[in-house]
Parts: sequence; C-alpha cells; structure tokens
Amino acid sequence: MKYTAALLAGGAASVAHASAFCANAVQDTIGNYYCPGAVAQIKYTGLDIPGKYRKVASMDNSGLCIFEDQTYSGPIAPYDEDLSLQFRGPMVLSNVAVYHPTSSNSKRNTPRTSQSKRHGHQHKHLHKKHDQHIEEKRADMVTAVIDGITQTWENDWFGGAATSTNLDQPSIPTTEAAATPTVAAAETTPGAQPSSSQSSSSDASNTQATEASDFERTAYYCAQDGTADGLVFLANVGTDGVSGTFDNVWGSSLGYVDENGAAAASSPTVLQKRQLASNQEIAIYSDKECTNGDCGATRPKSVAYKGFAGATKIFVVEFTMPDTGETADGKNMPAFWINNGAIGRTGQYTSCNCWAGDNESPLQGSCGEFDVVEILTPGETRAKSTFHFAAGTGDSHYFDRPVNAPMTVAVVFDAASSTVSIKFLDSFDWSTSLTSDQVNAMISDESDVSKLSLMTFGR
Repeated sequence: MKYTAALLAGGAASVAHASAFCANAVQDTIGNYYCPGAVAQIKYTGLDIPGKYRKVASMDNSGLCIFEDQTYSGPIAPYDEDLSLQFRGPMVLSNVAVYHPTSSNSKRNTPRTSQSKRHGHQHKHLHKKHDQHIEEKRADMVTAVIDGITQTWENDWFGGAATSTNLDQPSIPTTEAAATPTVAAAETTPGAQPSSSQSSSSDASNTQATEASDFERTAYYCAQDGTADGLVFLANVGTDGVSGTFDNVWGSSLGYVDENGAAAASSPTVLQKRQLASNQEIAIYSDKECTNGDCGATRPKSVAYKGFAGATKIFVVEFTMPDTGETADGKNMPAFWINNGAIGRTGQYTSCNCWAGDNESPLQGSCGEFDVVEILTPGETRAKSTFHFAAGTGDSHYFDRPVNAPMTVAVVFDAASSTVSIKFLDSFDWSTSLTSDQVNAMISDESDVSKLSLMTFGR
C-alpha cells in the first residue's frame, strides 16, 4: 500500500501521533514508507464500525451487472461474512489450517455490539485513498452496468429504509504504535474511555477475548503429504468444457485449478508442493458448494464455493516467498491476502464485484480485502499489511519477507475484542483443535514492544 505525505494529511486515514508511522520511516522510490526494523506482530483494534458497500444483486454473461446497497454492522463486520484466502507467487505454500469455535462455544460468534466496520477493494494494487462520507439513505441505491454504461437509481421496491445504523458520521481510523500497547475491551467504544466495569489493559482484554473457549480445525492442507480436507483450490482459470467459463465480457471465471496451480482442472485437485510463479494466483475456499442461491449472486457457469464465515475464526498459514530476481513490473511481488468470498464468485478482476464500489461509488466502502503479508515492489524484502474498507489504513511497519525459510503466520479474527491480529509463530503443530491458551498466545502482545504495531480504528 502506498502512503505519501499528502495522502496522510488529507486522505481518509488520520494519524493520532507522529510516532504512529514511526518518526524515522524511510520512503522508497515509488512512495511506500517503511520503519527502520521489522515487526513480529501487527494488530488492528476497534473494528466495530458500521458501514455499507455495493453488493452485486445479479449479473449475466452478456455484461449486465446490477448492484444494491448492503449495510453491515457487528464487532468484526464485514469480515464475519465468508472469506477466501488468496496467494500470489513467487511462493511455496506448505500448510494451511482454518479454525472455528467449537459448537459448544458458538456464543463467540454472537455480536456484542451493534457497530461494525467495512472496507475493501480489489487486489490489483490500485490502492487508492480518498475522503469517504457514508450517508444514510431512505431508499436503496441500485447501480447497473448496462452495455458498458453505468446507471444509478433509487430502488423503493425493496421496501423503504435501509437497516437502521448511524452512517452519517463515518469512523476515521487512527494508527498507533504505542509504547505500551493496549487492546480495546470487548464492549468499549473505540476511542472512548472504558467504564469502571471494563478493562483497557492488554492482559485483561487478551484473557477475555478467548476465555473458556476451544477451537476445532475446519479445514486443512499439507503440501508435504498431499492432503486437503475441508477446502478447495480455485483460480481465475475458468475454461468452458473443463470447469468454470470464459467469455470476452468478463474473462475467465473461477475454476478448479490443477495440481500445478496453472490451468483449469475438471474436478477439485490438491495443489502440489511447488513454487508458484509470479503470475500465478490461487484462491482457497471451503469445500461447501454454493447451492440454491445461498451465496448470493454468482457468475453464471462459474465454479462457486462458500468461503470461511464467522465473526471469530483463525487462519494459520506456512509459506516461503523466494526471491526470483525478477525486476519487471508486477513480477517477484508475492502476497497473502484475504478477500470477501463474494468477490471471486462474481469476478475478481472485473467491474462486477462488491470490491468495485471503491472506484464506482467513492461515498461507500467495499466488501473487504485484507492484505496480510504483501510485497509492493519487485524484489522487495519488506512485506506490508493493510486493512481496506471505507476508513481503512495501514502503517509503515513491516514483516521480513521469508525468502529462504518458511514463515508461519496466524491471523486471528476475534469478535469479543473487535480485533484482528497478525503474528509470526515460532512453531505450530497443526493439531485438529486449539485451546484457549494457544489462541491467547496468538493474539497476546509481544513482550518487546518494538515488535508490535498496534492500529486502532477509533470513532
């Protein structure tokens, strides 16, 4: 993600303190800022920000794409919707595990606040920031792309007012790399002082975030063993007669990808342990197919699967990002990011997806993209992270790119604290379940505060 001085001063993101982006950050030749040293953890807090995005209501392969407004709220929204895991080479993907609260602990998925946040845009590295003001509408706004022309109108047919959430004053995130990092308490309004019954200490909030909770593994991939359970490998390789579809309007849809990650396959295939090339992207969805419209609008003839839903969920991924020496634009820029699952089901690199609202309607956010570990220029060894939504942000801290040895990273979406944590793990056993203590370790602050970047989305 690109951050220039002008952008920080006038864009959607605001900085609470000069130290938020580190006072001695260095700018590269294309405008990205980097702090002097790598971190081991980045934590996003205060994510209970309500908003809306442009949802695809229907589409066809002739070029018709109709949108409608979708409001959201909740402690982690819109990331409580189903998500897909996205990977771009050069990369060797070794292990993937997805964990959800056990059925006895399903209460963790119940929102504790009526507020939430939403962000996102498509992963084309066309990351743009702008002032975004979300206004409450008394009628749904519908946008359609018809014969290449975008048309917008108010749709009263659906029955009047949108969901009652206060969207008049959008939340503006602030970014802090605090000397003594704290995590927002579960029911504390971000930016406000906690009440006497609430704790703002990192120890207290980390404990309450996963108290008395256990997690079960719901999806797993091991490249070494050639095994995959609970997930499917897809890519934008749709080919008529194999899987998915292709046309000159929307290009290739999602399709099953072969074991090399390069071409369409006729059925689900387990990805081999190999190095994905710079131009290869893989999407991992759950193994639950979309049926009877239960995934919303999908592209006709596309392969369509559900992603990984739930307000609280954990993704643990092990990978290497080798340096191929390529220097051409778009090459040697590996990335691991997370999309709203609906993006790929309609068209990841088309104008007909819920990410597209970022460009088509600048007064709204879009449905969600989270860059977990991303290289922004060819051959760069510093990997950034950015949260995208109507008031999304990132900062100048970075992770070391795992060029020669695998990295294991845990991404924990925790509804109880409205927090998402990215943390490098020294070790992980890929077990079929996790205890509360193990999850607490994944989200607890690093003892060395220089290794922690804490970003708070305040009101």
